[in-house]
Amino acid sequence: MFRKSMSLFALLLSALQANADNWPAWRGADGQGVCKEKNLPLKWSASENVAWKVPLPDQGNSTPVIWGDRIFLTQATEKGTKRSTICVNKKDGSKLWEKTVEYKEVEPTHATNPYCSASAATDGEIVVVSHGSAGVFCYSLDGKELWNRDLGKCHHIWGNAASPVLWKDRVFLNFGPGPRTSLIAMNKKDGKEIWKVEEPGGLVGNKGETWIGSWSTPVIATINGREELVMTWPGAIKSHDPKTGEVFWSCKGLDRDKAGSRLVYTSPLVANDFVVAMSGYGGPAIAAKTVGKGDVTETHRLWRHPGNPQRIGSGIILGEHIYMMNEPGTFQCIEAKSGKILFTERVGSGVWGNLVLIEDKFYVTNLEGETYILAAKPKFEEIARNHLKERTLASIAASDGRLYIRTYKHLWCISNPK
Repeated sequence: MFRKSMSLFALLLSALQANADNWPAWRGADGQGVCKEKNLPLKWSASENVAWKVPLPDQGNSTPVIWGDRIFLTQATEKGTKRSTICVNKKDGSKLWEKTVEYKEVEPTHATNPYCSASAATDGEIVVVSHGSAGVFCYSLDGKELWNRDLGKCHHIWGNAASPVLWKDRVFLNFGPGPRTSLIAMNKKDGKEIWKVEEPGGLVGNKGETWIGSWSTPVIATINGREELVMTWPGAIKSHDPKTGEVFWSCKGLDRDKAGSRLVYTSPLVANDFVVAMSGYGGPAIAAKTVGKGDVTETHRLWRHPGNPQRIGSGIILGEHIYMMNEPGTFQCIEAKSGKILFTERVGSGVWGNLVLIEDKFYVTNLEGETYILAAKPKFEEIARNHLKERTLASIAASDGRLYIRTYKHLWCISNPK
């Protein structure tokens, strides 16, 4: 069964070859953090192998999104009352355009999760951004506003961060978390709702004492020949029909065994024959086979780890193994079939970034702006460390032989020496 995952991975890389120069969404073209390009930089610093860097007006957690010669970045300023989409030239970082909306009502968040933490998404025709309670906005690549949608207010003590996903004629968004939480499909031409599925969120319990929520960005994948939209919610994995929103199958097990917050920060890791989901805040991780219908918990769940390190960034499935960088700075390799942890190695301090796979290496940046480059194999090997010495909660983007890193002070373009 798991050999199929290796074949899927090879096909995925082949399919991405044509779009190797683009990084069109959070976690790349496939939503799984896979980059097809070769010979990307292995060594840099704040003064070495920097093609350019441009200052940013404020802190931010969103990842650069790239299409052709343009980079799109979301940015909040003035304590979140101004929320912007910025487009810069990929060649030199010069600003091409900026669109800003104002939102002056109260919207809770946390200091570690600034407003506009959701990354943009583009398909080369439009750019879509989610600004939380301020709404969803769609622009042309030249910055003309095409439509916007007011989906209501987001209300959660940790704020919001799920990024939009473009697929065929529609835009998907995990809107929330909070009392109003929904998975919504919108028409990409005008933003009109196609379907919506409501999910629980916010404060729950007999006395409203428990916060729950998902910051997971949906993943669209073709699984066993069928197109599926996979989401991880507090408590379960759910696979939806992207055309109708209908649930194909679900698998429970992401609930905590003991009372406490039920929070999902990571996005699902999807292979052809299994899906991996990981809770945050020390909660469970599960894997489930992707065949079946309805609630497949008893028949198709492969394994469950009831307690784990804090997990914020998402991992990678490669062949028969799952690789994960945990928030405390520990790197893990897990056997996909059994859930057995093959190694856990501490590589440094706290990490919010997602793993990015480039050739046979993983790239990930910690909170202090130090990027670890690790061997993509089931035996731990550190290849390099590169330090920008600026606070970084965003993930790396790759395009056209260069790396793009968004810190709290700058957008950096890293290249090999000429």
